[in-house]
Amino acid sequence: MPLVIFIALYILSTALTGDAGTMPLNVGILIAIICAFAFCVAKKDKGSLNFDGFVTMFCKGGGDDTLILMFFIFLEAGIFYCVAGGMGAVSSVSNLGLKLLPANMVLPGLFLIGCVLSFSMGTSMGTVTTLMPIGIEIAAKTGMNLPLVCGVVVGGAMFGDNMSFISDTTIAATRTQEVEMKDKFRANFLMVLPAVIITVLLLVFQSVPAALDESALTWNFLQLLPYILVIVLSLMGVHVMLAMGAAILSGLAVGIAQGSFTLASALGVVGDGIKCMEDTAAIAVMVGGLVALMSYLGGIDWLLDKLTSRVKSGKGAELSIAALVTLLDLATTNNTISIITAGPIAKDISDQYHVSRVRTASILDLFSSAGNGICPWAGQILAAAGLAGVSTLSIVPYCWYSMLMFVFGVVFILIGWPKGIVKNSGKETVAK
Repeated sequence: MPLVIFIALYILSTALTGDAGTMPLNVGILIAIICAFAFCVAKKDKGSLNFDGFVTMFCKGGGDDTLILMFFIFLEAGIFYCVAGGMGAVSSVSNLGLKLLPANMVLPGLFLIGCVLSFSMGTSMGTVTTLMPIGIEIAAKTGMNLPLVCGVVVGGAMFGDNMSFISDTTIAATRTQEVEMKDKFRANFLMVLPAVIITVLLLVFQSVPAALDESALTWNFLQLLPYILVIVLSLMGVHVMLAMGAAILSGLAVGIAQGSFTLASALGVVGDGIKCMEDTAAIAVMVGGLVALMSYLGGIDWLLDKLTSRVKSGKGAELSIAALVTLLDLATTNNTISIITAGPIAKDISDQYHVSRVRTASILDLFSSAGNGICPWAGQILAAAGLAGVSTLSIVPYCWYSMLMFVFGVVFILIGWPKGIVKNSGKETVAK
């Protein structure tokens, strides 16, 4: 019921005001927590805890090792985003991609730049706000359909939201399932690769030659260093906190050396990075406490029973996980929160039906990101529509990549590929 109340309030406030941001997610979660405490106090079973006991239970749930680690990684992601933007790394990545584009490959090129940029930045919203002005300029010069260009930018942005090593969704998916990022990356990349290829091919036939002023497309190799470091170190298996820490330090060093900010102002940039992610980090801890209370109330066991009552195999378990995280995402328009909420339940389902947690992490991230990429009231489409001056509903039909993510996500669940490794009692077996 606390979860149902949260989703109902969110949908109701959006429907009444027409704005998905009317009720902040942290306020919705707080209301759900208050309801959960009320339900716990009202529960009069033998051996019921007192209020102090419920507070302790809530704090232990929110203080779970995985959640606290996620808390600090989220803060690092925010710092990295602000440092990279402040020292010019974002514009360098974007300009380099545009400079390398053939004139007759603007649309597929714009999509691929969005993929690279979102993978590097780890934020779909940042990618949309960075690339949309370029997309609008291209559409104006070539006469291309503006909603189509918006759909291309949103699609590229969702690639990185799903795949980036520093994306909050990737962090949430891997930490809730307790798997390595590089393992999740390999499995997830194979699942979305066909969607990327088909999207590029479709866009080739939609492209119109566009002339861009290459003299304005300046870039600097040193400004690319933070992105190179975080990608290379993550692929080498270096812990995400160390990889992001090295990237942040390199970004600060380059920024100070080139005069983008002074040593004193660099501290302000770091502070801004913490502020931009502290809300998401706090929500992760709040959800952990909420899940602990719902577990005490029997809600987690009930939900598991309902989700798995007709499940007879690993494929059915994977489909139920995909459905759960998609519905949560469409209700909350926040793929990170939907993963954090569904993560513990998904882990229990995957363990019960011997599904690889790497596949579970991939499914959580893939379907939640795809949901955000087609939802008309999601932040990414709202931002693109606002910048372009078009309606959100006009963009959705052109979000081809997100639609294909759903298609190939289901296909790879049904065919059971790529197979993952299930760890059980110290032994490793291939998932069925």
